[in-house]
Amino acid sequence: QVQLVESGGGLVQAWGSLRLSCQASGRIWRQYAMGWFLQAPGKGRECVSATDRSGGSRYYADSVKGRFTISKDNAKITVYLQMNSLEPEDTAVYYCAADRISVLTSTPEIWGQGTQVTVSS
Repeated sequence: QVQLVESGGGLVQAWGSLRLSCQASGRIWRQYAMGWFLQAPGKGRECVSATDRSGGSRYYADSVKGRFTISKDNAKITVYLQMNSLEPEDTAVYYCAADRISVLTSTPEIWGQGTQVTVSS
């Protein structure tokens, strides 16, 4: 079973940057597609970025295209979300997620505990 632990959230001013990390544990890491979801207060979770099991295919929500970059380091069994040009609207709890098929086509099997990102104007 893969377990996920996020880190890297915090408070940043608008137009600043943050890098979120998702450390995975488990011996079957390479068999999982990964993604980052956000949940703003009073709203449901939505996927902002995802990658397939190989890390070669990447998805970005329209709202973050050109600003966020997802990457997967198999040696460190870690997925990153580099967030640049942050906007107050990006304020949310960010969750890392994993699924053996895809994090986009159904609710992912595994979730991290979440990390708060707050962008001040």
